[in-house]
Amino acid sequence: MAEVRLSNIRKLYGKIEIIPSLDLDIDDGEFVVLVGPSGCGKSTLLRMIAGLEPINSGDLMIAGARVNDLSPKERNIAMVFQNYALYPHMTVRENMAFSLRLAKADKATIDGHIGRASEILGLAPLLERLPRQLSGGQRQRVAMGRAIVRDPSVFLFDEPLSNLDAKLRVQMRTEIRSLHDRLKVTTIYVTHDQIEAMTMADKIVVLREGCVEQAGRPMDLYSRPANLFVATFLGSPEMNLLPATRDAAEFDLGEDGKLSGGADFGETGPRDITVGVRPHDIMLKPADQAKLKATVAVVERTGAETVVTCTLPSGRHVCAAMPGQVAVNAGEQVGLGFNPLQLHYFDTGSGKALAA
Repeated sequence: MAEVRLSNIRKLYGKIEIIPSLDLDIDDGEFVVLVGPSGCGKSTLLRMIAGLEPINSGDLMIAGARVNDLSPKERNIAMVFQNYALYPHMTVRENMAFSLRLAKADKATIDGHIGRASEILGLAPLLERLPRQLSGGQRQRVAMGRAIVRDPSVFLFDEPLSNLDAKLRVQMRTEIRSLHDRLKVTTIYVTHDQIEAMTMADKIVVLREGCVEQAGRPMDLYSRPANLFVATFLGSPEMNLLPATRDAAEFDLGEDGKLSGGADFGETGPRDITVGVRPHDIMLKPADQAKLKATVAVVERTGAETVVTCTLPSGRHVCAAMPGQVAVNAGEQVGLGFNPLQLHYFDTGSGKALAA
């Protein structure tokens, strides 16, 4: 196991700067998930840690040693790819043993490592099969088994579940997290799926244009986003944003009405504020019992919850999500209720979160 430290890491493709200057500390045994929109640099960063992409400047430290100039095999890492990268002509056993044979390990060592990994992953009955005889989930387990037998200091996962169906993704993310809890190996995991990030990570790192927007525990980022980007990136459905003009502790939403908040930023605070509210923190009321009134546009019933999209007088949409079945239909007039203590506030100009 090992800690990973990135200091002033910079990456360019020609004259195009992909990662301008990035600092990140990953503790020994920590499960860190890198998330962000397409093109934010998360997969590039993972490949730099793996040694598959050169680092233009900065220091990459693994277990206290600078590894910038070391080859991938010298870094004691194991990577699981999106497409599994299994050898089609080799059995499961042969795929798992390949790296050990390259390292000239003896048969007893190879059999011991394969036996341990296959027991952990439930692969023992499949060891003599070829990859084409396996399901997608089984192939992913083999890819993970091939990483485990190397006994690495760091596991790297590059969107490993993106090729699986929705049901299997849920099962596999549980298995990967359980594997980490059992092995306690430092893990860096890249995904575009925020549900994977929220359910699997010890720490989430949100990236945008090669920069860290915020890093921390999943519920800290969800409950206290550092800026508008993080606020809307994490959470499904995403946070509602209402541009407002501040008047003491009241927020003027223009033609949509006024909202009483739970914060007063005083004379020095910004006048233009964006009020954020999670869909699960909105209550639907009779229209005559709320300051904010809206028209129901779309009702989505998923069974476990009801998601209602409403249209305010300005034409702005607001999404509310409530557990169970809610008796509401498109075209109805409703009132929107908010708990002032569950509102989020951002400086409209800078996008930064404001302390309530």
